[in-house]
Amino acid sequence: MHALIDSSPFDPCPAPFNLAAYVLAQAEAAPEKSALQIVSPTGAERWSYGALARAVRGIGSGFLDAGLKPGERVLLRLGNTVDFPLAFLGAIAAGLVPVPTSSQLTADEITAMAAQITPAAVVAAEGIALPGGDRPVITSEALRRWRANPPCDWAMGSPDRLAYLIFTSGTSGNPRAVMHAHRAVWARRMMWQGWYGLTSRDRLMHAGAFNWTYTLGTGLMDPWASGGTALIPDSSVTPAQLALLLKRFDVTIFAAAPGVYRQMLRAPMAPMPHLRHGLSAGEKLPDQTREAWTQATGTPIYEALGMSEVSTYISASPTHPAPAGTSGYPQRGRKVAVLGEDGQPVPRGEAGVMAVGRDDPGLFLGYWGQEDETAAKFRGEWFLTGDTVSMDEDGAIRYLGRDDDMMNAGGFRVSPLEVEKAMNAHPGIVESAAIEARVSETTTILALYYVPGADAPDDASLIAHAEAHLARYKQPRRFIAIDALPKGANNKINRRALRQGYPAP
Repeated sequence: MHALIDSSPFDPCPAPFNLAAYVLAQAEAAPEKSALQIVSPTGAERWSYGALARAVRGIGSGFLDAGLKPGERVLLRLGNTVDFPLAFLGAIAAGLVPVPTSSQLTADEITAMAAQITPAAVVAAEGIALPGGDRPVITSEALRRWRANPPCDWAMGSPDRLAYLIFTSGTSGNPRAVMHAHRAVWARRMMWQGWYGLTSRDRLMHAGAFNWTYTLGTGLMDPWASGGTALIPDSSVTPAQLALLLKRFDVTIFAAAPGVYRQMLRAPMAPMPHLRHGLSAGEKLPDQTREAWTQATGTPIYEALGMSEVSTYISASPTHPAPAGTSGYPQRGRKVAVLGEDGQPVPRGEAGVMAVGRDDPGLFLGYWGQEDETAAKFRGEWFLTGDTVSMDEDGAIRYLGRDDDMMNAGGFRVSPLEVEKAMNAHPGIVESAAIEARVSETTTILALYYVPGADAPDDASLIAHAEAHLARYKQPRRFIAIDALPKGANNKINRRALRQGYPAP
């Protein structure tokens, strides 16, 4: 049997459609129902569905009153506050195209990104790096005033039109902007039972920051679209406090990256009587972490495999748990295959590249302004994810790694070329190679092998340089001087040799 599963088609997205209107439809049916709670040990900031919809549509009016036109890009430079989802949905409500970005990005990084997408305006909180150039800046204070504006009309249209852009690290070392259609949020319904086990009665807490796309989708838009309640920890909350908040606020589903679960397990776990299960994505969940969590809490963790271009599409769920050693099954409605070098599905049990059907409703529209890179990701009817996997006889997927050198830093995909480009600008470095290095059975870090120049730099100098030119999550945590980098016959750096310990640090 070949490694191919086709459970499509999925129910088509309604038309006309607006992502923000769909996400907040509960505001019409139950305006007073609790939609969002921003929680801390001292209490919670609470938002009803009606209040959310009024704020989003008021912000949409503010964008239009400021002279922005439907289809224009709006760059979001906001911190870990409710302003982020309000601005994101407000822009979409009015027909604009928001571009969320990490607040950790440096001025150099965000300037390069802005040059790609030419935003018409930047929405910015104080203290967050802005792109160079002359473009209007909308402050977070103005954004908050706009919440009280008269509501904008929902900008309805084709579900296939562009809704938003998100940046992901490209294999070339330059971040690229992933274009998503309005229908992408409708396609997320495949996750409700294929991963979450989500209902309108659930209280789902996501441990991530507001301005992370994993939080935006799993932590906010999906609970709202299903009529449930989303809970987000206040930015001051530490991992050690999360278990208590899960208990105090009657959380039924908890979502986080594997690293958060590891940190929580370092402290005694408070009983969580309402919690049914946890969700994990962003990077591979170590078996040891999963087992320790279940032993400490009595609840399972269901894992998902995905990427920025299609979100999650392989997952375990309460009704379809993953066999040991696997990431789960293709969600109902997906068409997936494991392809060999000839572009054809391999027999089940053999390794190959994970591929998703070109007509998947959640698949991206392409990379903004990069037609060649977009075309390179497709082979015939398939989108190539770059994940090396195998498919068991029953259809379960075993994750085997990446077919390129991309790194994972706490759930963020990071290109080694991007890190190397920044670090090679240090006057004491001749050349360097960045890798994801395993330091324990459950933990990896970003490490930089480098060939020093005549004036060899110390770690303090390298750390300061990294802090000045790279977002926190892209900064190497270990620096290893080496006489020469291993290279192949084509003079390309052999990062696999470094990952295998060449030489051992």
